[in-house]
Amino acid sequence: MLVLFETPAGYAIFKLLDESKLSQIDDLYQEFNTPEGASSVVKLKNFIKFEDTTEALAATTAAIEGKISKTLKKALKKHVCKEVQDQLLVGDAKLGSAIKEKFDLQCVSNSNVQELLRCIRSQMDSLLTGLPKKEMTAMALGLAHSLSRYKLKFSPDKIDTMIVQAQCLLDDLDKELNNYVMRCREWYGWHFPELGKIITDNTLFVKIVKLMGTRDNAAKTDLSDILPEDLEEKVKEAAEISMGTEISDDDIMNIQHLCEEIISITDYRTHLTDYLKARMMAMAPNLTVLIGEHIGARLIAHSGSLMNLAKHPASTIQILGAEKALFRALKTKKDTPKYGLIYHAQLVGQSSTKNKGKMSRMLAAKAALATRVDALGDDVSFDFGAEHKVKLENKLRLLEEGNLRRISGTGKAKAKFEKYHSKSEVFEYPVAADSTIGKKPIKREHSPDEADGVKSSKKMKLEIEEDDSKPKKEKKVKSEPQEEMEINNQENGSVEATSEKKKKKKKKSLEPEAAEAEVNNEAEEQTPGQKKKKKKSLEPAAAETEVAAEQETPVSEKKKKKKKSKVEEE
Repeated sequence: MLVLFETPAGYAIFKLLDESKLSQIDDLYQEFNTPEGASSVVKLKNFIKFEDTTEALAATTAAIEGKISKTLKKALKKHVCKEVQDQLLVGDAKLGSAIKEKFDLQCVSNSNVQELLRCIRSQMDSLLTGLPKKEMTAMALGLAHSLSRYKLKFSPDKIDTMIVQAQCLLDDLDKELNNYVMRCREWYGWHFPELGKIITDNTLFVKIVKLMGTRDNAAKTDLSDILPEDLEEKVKEAAEISMGTEISDDDIMNIQHLCEEIISITDYRTHLTDYLKARMMAMAPNLTVLIGEHIGARLIAHSGSLMNLAKHPASTIQILGAEKALFRALKTKKDTPKYGLIYHAQLVGQSSTKNKGKMSRMLAAKAALATRVDALGDDVSFDFGAEHKVKLENKLRLLEEGNLRRISGTGKAKAKFEKYHSKSEVFEYPVAADSTIGKKPIKREHSPDEADGVKSSKKMKLEIEEDDSKPKKEKKVKSEPQEEMEINNQENGSVEATSEKKKKKKKKSLEPEAAEAEVNNEAEEQTPGQKKKKKKSLEPAAAETEVAAEQETPVSEKKKKKKKSKVEEE
C-alpha cells in the first residue's frame, strides 16, 4: 500500500510497512513521536522534485481544482503503475477520483488517511532525506506567494498603480488646460474681444483662432468645417465692427503656437481617458459600471490601491475625500458630511437635494460590495455591478416620484403622501372679457343669496330704475288692483296687515300720487258695518304713510325728471 504525500518541493511516495497501523489510528501519533518510530511505520520510496516555482504553482493549482498535473502523471506512470498495488492512499478525494479515472487505480481518502498524512508531516524533515530544511522553507515561501497571487488573479492588466498615476495625470492636465485656455482667451481678447462672447466652447475658440489668425482674415477664412452657418455669420460680422486693438504678426504667431499646444494636450487627454477606461474595466469592472471610471479611479487613488479600498467599509467609502469636513464637524459637534468623492457619481447627481444623502449611502454600500468582488473574486464580468445599478435606479425613481407601497392592500401610504403634497390648480385669466365695446349688457345671474329670497342692494336699485322708466299712467292702472288685494288681505288678520303696510310704504315713496288715491279709496269703500278695531288700525297707518310721502316727494320728483330726460335723449 502506497501513500501519496504532497510537499512544496515535490511529490513524495511512501510505502506503508504495516497496514494494520491504518486501522489503529488512535495510537498512531505515538509511533511518530520519534524519527525512528516514524521510519518503522512508513518508508520513502520515491521523491519527485519540482524544477522551479512555476511548476510547483501549476501542480498546486491543479491539485486545488481536483486535476492531475503533468508532473504527477509522470510520477504515477513511472513508480506506481509498474508495481500493481491494491490501494493508493490520497489526501484529496477529488484528486483520488481523477487518478482512478485516469490510471484505473483504487484510491482511498478518509479520516484515517488524513491522520496518517498529518503524522508524516510532523516528521517530514527526518523522513525526506537529502533535502535541506532551508531549501524546503524557501520553496514553501515562494509557493505561498505565487499561490496568493494566483488566487487574487494579480496580472499585468490588474496593476492598480497605473490607474492611480493615470487619474492623477488626468487631473493635472485638466488644470493646465484650463490655465492655457484662459490665457489664450485673455491674450486674443485684446485683439478680438467679441469672439469670446460668441464662442463659449474652449476647443472651438482655440481652433478658430488657429485657423483665422487676425480678425482681418475673418471674411476670407472658411469656418464651415468648425462652426454652423449662423455662428459663422456672427463671427464675420463681429470681425468687421470689432473694437479690439491691432496686433503684429509675431503676436498672432505666438498665440497660434499656444493654440496648437492646447489642441495637442486636448487630444492627449482624450487618449488618456480611453486608456483609463480600458484599465478600469479590466481591473474593477463592477465598480466602473456602478459609479463610473473617473470616480472609481479617484477612490482607488485616494485609498492607495484596490485592495485597500476593498478593506474599507461602506461608511468610509461614502465620505472618502471629505476628511477635513468630517474632522471639523466632529470637533465642532455639528453634522458630519453625507458624501465625499462619491457625490460626483451619476446616480447621486440625478437625485434631488433631499435624496442625495440617501442615494450616496445606498451607492456606497453597493460600491463596497462591488470593490470586494473585483479585488477578491474569480469572476471578471460586470454582471454584479450592472444588476445593482438597475436596482439603485429603481429605488431612485421611487424616492423621486414618491410611489410608496400600499400597506396591507389599502391606500394608507398614498394618503400619507398626498397629505404633504397639495394639488395646485391653475386658473387662466379671461383676456376676452377685458373689452366690452359693441357688446350688449349681459344680465347677471341670480346669486345663491337671491335664491333664498334675499336680494342685493344693486338688484334692488336696478328694479327701482326699471319701475321709474315706465309711464305714470301704467303705474296708476296697476295700483288699483293692488289696492283691492291689500284691502282683502287686511280683513284676514292684523299680522298680515302689518307686513303689507311696510310694502305700501316703499311703493308710496315712489308713487306719492297713487298713495293719496289709495287713502281716499279706503275711506269711501269702508262700510259702516265694519268693526271699530279695524278702523283704528288703519287710521294711524294711513297717517304715517302720508307723513313719509311728504318727506320723500321732492327727492323722488327730481329723480323722475332726470330719468325722463335720459329716456327722451335716447
